[in-house]
Amino acid sequence: MKKRILLMDDQQMLREATGLMLASLGYEAALAEDGETALAMYREAMEAGRKFDLVILDLVIPGGIGGKEVVGMLRQLDPELKAVISSGYTNDPVVENFARYGFDDALSKPYSLSELGDKLDKMLNGKH
Repeated sequence: MKKRILLMDDQQMLREATGLMLASLGYEAALAEDGETALAMYREAMEAGRKFDLVILDLVIPGGIGGKEVVGMLRQLDPELKAVISSGYTNDPVVENFARYGFDDALSKPYSLSELGDKLDKMLNGKH
């Protein structure tokens, strides 16, 4: 069975491109444009018994709930959550100290297909 990834990003083009990258890597991708949608999708997946294997959350969602807030809410729903913060702001304290904010790893934008694949392999399969 394919591993399921929930990606939250406010930029439609990036969301769609990353969705295609995830599919090409063999993952099932679900795409959310904001924190509220990501939370609802995660909750629905858990209730259906098909929880996500990993979430990738954009740090900044203009006018909405960003990754830093969403990860805390998701951890309350699922303490075993695997979460990656994604941001173009590489010097942001959340990206630099991701574990302190409830994330398991960080992914700097823009990222390539191989960078995304390597990160997911490490997170989901323990490969380095």
